[in-house]
Amino acid sequence: MNIRISIAAQTLALHDAAGRLLRCYAVSTALNGPGEVRNSYCTPRGRHIVRARIGAGQPLNSVFVRRRPTGEIWTPALHAQFPGRDWILTRILWLSGCEPGRNRLGNVDTMRRYIYIHGSHELAEMGKPGSIGCVRMRSPDIVELFERVAPYTSVEID
Repeated sequence: MNIRISIAAQTLALHDAAGRLLRCYAVSTALNGPGEVRNSYCTPRGRHIVRARIGAGQPLNSVFVRRRPTGEIWTPALHAQFPGRDWILTRILWLSGCEPGRNRLGNVDTMRRYIYIHGSHELAEMGKPGSIGCVRMRSPDIVELFERVAPYTSVEID
């Protein structure tokens, strides 16, 4: 399996080992566009891997803070109670860069920037930039993707 994320198209494509397209999802990458530098709030480009899979077995729309479930389930009412919160829901695929100097180590380290592919709430628009660096997906879509990818799955972001 491998994943290709297109910042321009706002899509995530899942391919099998032979390169056949298995599924394509609408996503939302960074509002600030592409970029690798720490604190830029941009989506990093280049070769990555799924370094960790977090949230197996959690209910749909479970809320995560610092990669841990809070016990909350996202609802529109909870959303209204915490306006401006960066909602990380359902599952997390934590990415690690593979290209030293581009997206790994130093001031450009994807993993140290806490860049994830993660679930988002139903009010978040997919197909257009809106995150602070991560790749957002609809919660049912991240569950499907999570079940299909293993740690160290290749992720290409361009």
